[in-house]
Amino acid sequence: MTQWVYSFGAGHNEGRADMRNLLGGKGANLAEMASIGLPVPPGFTITTEVCTYYYDHGQSYPPELSNAVDTALARIEAAVGAKFGDHHKPLLVSVRSGARVSMPGMMDTVLNLGLNDSTVEGLAAASGDARFAWDSYRRFIQMFGSVVLGVDHHRFEEIIEHVKLDAGVSEDTELKAQDWHRVVAGYKDMVEEVTGKPFPQDPKAQLWAAIGAVFGSWMNPRANTYRRLHDIPAQWGTAVNVQAMVFGNMGEDCATGVCFTRDPSTGENFFYGEYLINAQGEDVVAGIRTPQPMAESRAKPGERSMEVAMPQAYAELVAVREKLEKHYADMQDIEFTVQQNKLYMLQTRNGKRTAAASLKIAVDMAREGLIDRTEAIKRVDPKALDQLLHPTLDPKAPRKAIAKGLPASPGAACGVIVFSADEAEARAAKGEAVILVRIETSPEDIHGMHAARGILTTRGGMTSHAAVVARGMGRPCVAGAGSVTVDYAGQTLTAGGKRLAAGETITLDGATGEVFAGTVAMIEPQLSGDFATLMEWADGVRKMKVRANAETPLDAETARKFGAEGIGLCRTEHMFFDPERIGAVRQMIMADTEDGRRDALSRLLPFQREDFLELFRIMAGLPVTIRLLDPPLHEFLPHKDSEIAEVAQSLGADVAAMQRRAADLSEANPMLGHRGCRLGLTYPEIYEMQVRAIFEAAIAIAKETGKAPVPEIMIPLVALRRELEILRALVDRVAQEVFAETSHHIVYQVGTMIELPRAALIADSIAESADFFSFGTNDLTQTVFGLSRDDAGKFLPFYVEKGILPKDPFVSIDIDGVGALVQIAAERGRKTKPDLKLGICGEHGGDPASIHFCGATGLDYVSCSPYRVPVARLAAAQAALTGTGGDRTA
Repeated sequence: MTQWVYSFGAGHNEGRADMRNLLGGKGANLAEMASIGLPVPPGFTITTEVCTYYYDHGQSYPPELSNAVDTALARIEAAVGAKFGDHHKPLLVSVRSGARVSMPGMMDTVLNLGLNDSTVEGLAAASGDARFAWDSYRRFIQMFGSVVLGVDHHRFEEIIEHVKLDAGVSEDTELKAQDWHRVVAGYKDMVEEVTGKPFPQDPKAQLWAAIGAVFGSWMNPRANTYRRLHDIPAQWGTAVNVQAMVFGNMGEDCATGVCFTRDPSTGENFFYGEYLINAQGEDVVAGIRTPQPMAESRAKPGERSMEVAMPQAYAELVAVREKLEKHYADMQDIEFTVQQNKLYMLQTRNGKRTAAASLKIAVDMAREGLIDRTEAIKRVDPKALDQLLHPTLDPKAPRKAIAKGLPASPGAACGVIVFSADEAEARAAKGEAVILVRIETSPEDIHGMHAARGILTTRGGMTSHAAVVARGMGRPCVAGAGSVTVDYAGQTLTAGGKRLAAGETITLDGATGEVFAGTVAMIEPQLSGDFATLMEWADGVRKMKVRANAETPLDAETARKFGAEGIGLCRTEHMFFDPERIGAVRQMIMADTEDGRRDALSRLLPFQREDFLELFRIMAGLPVTIRLLDPPLHEFLPHKDSEIAEVAQSLGADVAAMQRRAADLSEANPMLGHRGCRLGLTYPEIYEMQVRAIFEAAIAIAKETGKAPVPEIMIPLVALRRELEILRALVDRVAQEVFAETSHHIVYQVGTMIELPRAALIADSIAESADFFSFGTNDLTQTVFGLSRDDAGKFLPFYVEKGILPKDPFVSIDIDGVGALVQIAAERGRKTKPDLKLGICGEHGGDPASIHFCGATGLDYVSCSPYRVPVARLAAAQAALTGTGGDRTA
């Protein structure tokens, strides 16, 4: 019989840390903390399997679940000496979500559940504090009303504001018991008005409604968005944790807080966090009150640290910090409550951190002996390295801050001001850089936060929603900039004596918390320190080589700086569009005879030779894969009549003739038309010119440097063995001509890009004429799916959202279709030629999941854009450590 409920705490621990798939991260870690002797309030976890059952069975529960919950609830009652729903000594519980991976703020929580008009009196009598009891009741109604009943949050806030106005106070903490009594009455009236039903008084009904709301929140829009952004499968589901309440809002000897065993922004080995006296957990993350620092050394004038205010509880927490970090061997994110000077642990989990912190923590822990180097390599998410590969503010650039908040997530960002998540998403979709400015963010803002370049809030601390989510996304964030005034209605912000409207530009420095009007110059990152150390460790274990897709000197230099071991794709057509040579290209296209084309190509030859000279010089003997001209010729011609006339005049050509030529070359579906090797077969003089330029440049560099380049000449779009045979013969012939003319010989290779299904299926035959295969997975994805990448964006997000596709196949390789063809081609190609070199040059070469697939398939290298080279290096190392990284060299 399936066990649907697992108890923890009070000596009855049925779960363990390694059961996170079943119990979720929160439930597994609560059981683990209890088992190692930490003070955890007792509770129970309803498993993720119930969530799956819930959605598979029309939002109903397993028939045995009700009795299992009653049994687990009775255990809590016995442990704390209180009874659920009792009028004299009521047990109150929290109901929280808990997926197997942390999704901060994405799902729902209900605290103080079990309160009603009767039990609130019992809580007041048992605690001796009527104010605390009625404050707890209003919090419960507000959370339950919002989370379970769907009442807008602002309607509750309006009632509180009216009561505070009547009482003549400005802070919630100044309200007395009778004031909270009025708030509760107002809440209940408003809930009944909105929902048409009285607020539920039966604690059991409250409990099951809250459980249903947590399961329901697994599929809410913000959770769906978060899962899509972080590749979390919907079928994993969430657990539900029901736990005895402990109270941080019973008075000045009570507190609640969130802390990290190391700094989640920088990775510094320092106890980092915030707390609030006389508060519940939601107060810390909501940003309504300004939290105080944990350690006295981080306190600013006017702040009261927990170390000073609650020295005994703080000392206990420091000991817990050390115990948890050693136990989990990772930086922990901890939630705690102090009730009447007694410490309780409510959660621990591996903490979300910035890429910089992730690197530092992994390297430091390896040096400290907590983990080994192999584990350090595994710890860092390759995708997170993207956060470190982009510009930061130039320290020499002139600037004047208009405001300063908390440095909640490092990095710099510049963009136009927007005040809503929807506008951020809409403007970013048009290519604009935007800064999302909010008084405080909520989980509903997740889509706008992802679309924005940076985030600015006027409220909230270092553990606020904005800070945590921004760090996880790698977005720069300045939080709690209290000197900034935001006017949503007027669409303006005011700071430092300036009023800026939506659409004006600001710059954020997430490392200092500063906000600047206008644009501040930025500089490129330096890959040194912990970054360089981890890359060195990764390079020591990976098997696959990492190359870059590059065709300009700047791209090539960037690639080398990031550790590329050659060029895996040089797209020569990009060179043809240069203003200095496009005229000769168009002259070649317009020529009626081969002689005319050769004349124009002779003008292009010096340009092409110089292109390759630069690349070979920068790559200094590393392999360079050069794809011969691929796109159809019509792409190089103007399309408007006015442009055609202008070009014809510049070439001394007849306008009508050029119009006829453009019409002759136009194609209904150019992606599948007269391009690639088909172009080289019908106009071989084009490929002859390119091949000559390659060999002349390679020999010149060999003579100049004494280090011979390794050119790999790629024939694109091959579908037939005979296509490659003919064009390979062309390359070999031109090579011998150049070798004879220069009295110099270099080693070279000729291969093809596998980008058509037929080529993959007959790879054994094609390999007879190839030294290497490079998988062009961008086009292979298009031809396998019958999709145009340029048009598929209109509906692919729908496919992913609805689970029709697990991921966008242009972002992460489609293992079952495209991947199967890659595997077939690799196997059949090497059957013909065992030493056939295999690589991938589509942008999948920078996707960690795709890199693992490439390693498992036995590819020798991956090639990606220059800025993704470090991502690929780390992912290739992780692939090797998990047994999917290949064992060949290239």
